[in-house]
Amino acid sequence: MAGSETKAGNASHPLTDDELVRMDAYWRAANYLSIGQIYLLDNPLLEEPLKLSHTKPRLLGHWGTAPGLNLIYVHLNRVIKARDLNMIYITGPGHGAPGILANTYLEGTYSEIYPSVSADRKGMTRLFRQFSFPGGIPSHTAPETPGSIHEGGELGYSLSHAFGAAFDNPDLIVACVVGDGEAEIGPAATAWHSNKFLNPASDGAVLPILHLNGYKIANPTVLARIGDRELLSLFAGYGYEPLLVDGQDPLVVHQAMAQKVDYALDRIRTIQEDARSGRASARPTWPMIILRTPKGWTCPPEVDGLKLEGYWRAHQVPFAELASKPEHLKLLEQWMKSYRPGELFDHNGSLKPELAELAPKGLRRMGANPHANGGLLMKNLQLPDYADYAMTVPLPGAVMGEATRRLGDFLRDVMIANRAQGNFRVFGPDETVSNRLGAILEATDRTWEAERFDYDDHLSPDGRVMEILSEHTCQGWLEGYLLTGRHGFFSCYEAFIHIVDSMFNQHAKWLKVSKEIPWRRPIASLNILLTSHVWRQDHNGFSHQDPGFIDHVVNKKASIVRVYLPPDANSLLYIADQCLRSRDKVNVIIAGKQPNPQWLDMDAAINHCRAGIGIWEWASNDQGSEPDVVMACAGDVPTIETLAAVEILDEHLPDLKVRVINVVDLMTLQPREEHPVGLSTRDFDTLFTTDRPIIFAFHGYPWLIHRLCYRRTNHDNLHVRGYKEEGTTTTPFDMAVLNDLDRFHLVMDVVDRVPSLGASGAYLKQRMRDRLTEHKRYIERVGQDMPDIRDWKWAGRQKTS
Repeated sequence: MAGSETKAGNASHPLTDDELVRMDAYWRAANYLSIGQIYLLDNPLLEEPLKLSHTKPRLLGHWGTAPGLNLIYVHLNRVIKARDLNMIYITGPGHGAPGILANTYLEGTYSEIYPSVSADRKGMTRLFRQFSFPGGIPSHTAPETPGSIHEGGELGYSLSHAFGAAFDNPDLIVACVVGDGEAEIGPAATAWHSNKFLNPASDGAVLPILHLNGYKIANPTVLARIGDRELLSLFAGYGYEPLLVDGQDPLVVHQAMAQKVDYALDRIRTIQEDARSGRASARPTWPMIILRTPKGWTCPPEVDGLKLEGYWRAHQVPFAELASKPEHLKLLEQWMKSYRPGELFDHNGSLKPELAELAPKGLRRMGANPHANGGLLMKNLQLPDYADYAMTVPLPGAVMGEATRRLGDFLRDVMIANRAQGNFRVFGPDETVSNRLGAILEATDRTWEAERFDYDDHLSPDGRVMEILSEHTCQGWLEGYLLTGRHGFFSCYEAFIHIVDSMFNQHAKWLKVSKEIPWRRPIASLNILLTSHVWRQDHNGFSHQDPGFIDHVVNKKASIVRVYLPPDANSLLYIADQCLRSRDKVNVIIAGKQPNPQWLDMDAAINHCRAGIGIWEWASNDQGSEPDVVMACAGDVPTIETLAAVEILDEHLPDLKVRVINVVDLMTLQPREEHPVGLSTRDFDTLFTTDRPIIFAFHGYPWLIHRLCYRRTNHDNLHVRGYKEEGTTTTPFDMAVLNDLDRFHLVMDVVDRVPSLGASGAYLKQRMRDRLTEHKRYIERVGQDMPDIRDWKWAGRQKTS
């Protein structure tokens, strides 16, 4: 580390006097435009004295990080041009959007995409007016921003997104700015370890740039308040070669930044050339840059006698109250004029040609790079026929099988079929084998660049299974991979997917907005498999029992989210194939990994899953008449318990007319007006009737079904059983009993809600209570479920109409 600092520090000044002057002017132009977006409605070139009417009535946006982002942008422009680099720019401080918008405007990309924001006085006025203004664009880097794949509304994910973008992109360099506030966040801290997964022979490169400007909203940042030795040692310990740029004089900082950027790119080129020629023998130490500049750099040093530049007060709008404090309006005018706009823009408001020449051309502009609009580059997956992996199911319930193990076979061959394209990876927090997807390792190894031992299992730099015990990092990698035009699959224990709740939020919001932007092309969907689920976490206990991610998902825009609960292996295969083919969605699949009865042959599974919901005629006996009760289920364990309850009812109440409905696509329960796959009122009423009791056994929290169905005709007769925060280390069946989802409780629910049953129902209800008592005594004595529970199989209907 020390040697590299000396080498970079001793390099001659890389910028000529002319380059230095022009780059500083370009930087000033970006700063000027950044401030204008926050403050101005009119008079963009300050050609007349600034008036209150020229300013926005509500001042919104963030200035503090923008000068640093602008400095980095102009320096990256220089090396892109000089070296003909393929580079995108990810900004962790997404609230620095004024700077990114300014730079894409200066390079010409913004005006090409949005012709009304032209490169002249009129366009500059529109650029200023639209920012954080009704009918305009957000104050954070958002999908509307050219060149962006990273929503700046929440901090912590920029680095994992950057590495996800670099995987399998050998010619791409991802420059990633990590803000010093962002650097305090857990996901960012773990993402630094992504360098142990980046293969220089086949992947692109990430150039992390830690931007230390000292403050968050109102407090200093941790990494800005530790000494250089500790700071450099921290990142050397992460496995990087840190290069420090520190200063306040712009001309000095420009030269230092140019030195370090040149050195970093030289190192990246050497690392990749060594790896690709076979000369590399150890994991490389990738360069990174630490840029330390003042918060709100170049703004007034103070306002109203209070420190401003280099302090937290410059984080957002440096000063306001323009109407009540005329001196503030004058100060704003002086500040903006300090950038000497007459030297930067001609009389028409266009950037002067000698400055415009500094920007790259065409697709080399970071705002126009197709990798930041991944649908432009996306190639469809080559998918084998999912039906080839089907389980043979001669009769419903006749065979047992592990659904996710069959899915593993399918994903293995998806991996093989797309090996040449290099556009498919599987992600998970150390759970691929645990989740019964281990067949994938027959086709590829786990990605690993760190030290390896002879006895290690399936570790290789060339592996395509991404495992790190950080759901945050897996999610971030996958998002970056998808947003740059590739495909992936993420499996996770159900209880711990909540760790990425907010990341899911941001991605779903990005997709929602992207679909409304014509120039954003569709990308592959984010596919999440949740297994090791609540009803089979009896061994790990209460801490591992939580199906609530579904509730979180359905809050998002209906056009974006899908939730699937396939009841068996063949249904899972069909659903997985459809998810991998879909675009611009977040698909959540919940499927158990334990041996369960298999209900549908492949043809039946296809028909059932295409509809998303349907009557299982082979389990029902109401053909030709209205049912006395509807037994509905969603999820593999609720399906088992529902069918076991139906057998009990058939044995003891053979004249009872029962209709069994299984739900695969949870969104079908919503009205068609609320969700594109929702059932019409007529179809829903046809299935569930308008006046008969419905006993619904659900995988998750019961109130979600009520929420989805509250507008339905027969909602008053809907009774839902599901998880109600009861659980412990116990037997599998007892998990259902503790939450009243078991077959015995379901039978009692039917008795309670079908008035015509009379005395026969009372005797059956007593038998069910006795069975529950017997169950409890047995498991506490023996330690496992009763034999007739463990060995239960669907025997078929004893009586049909």
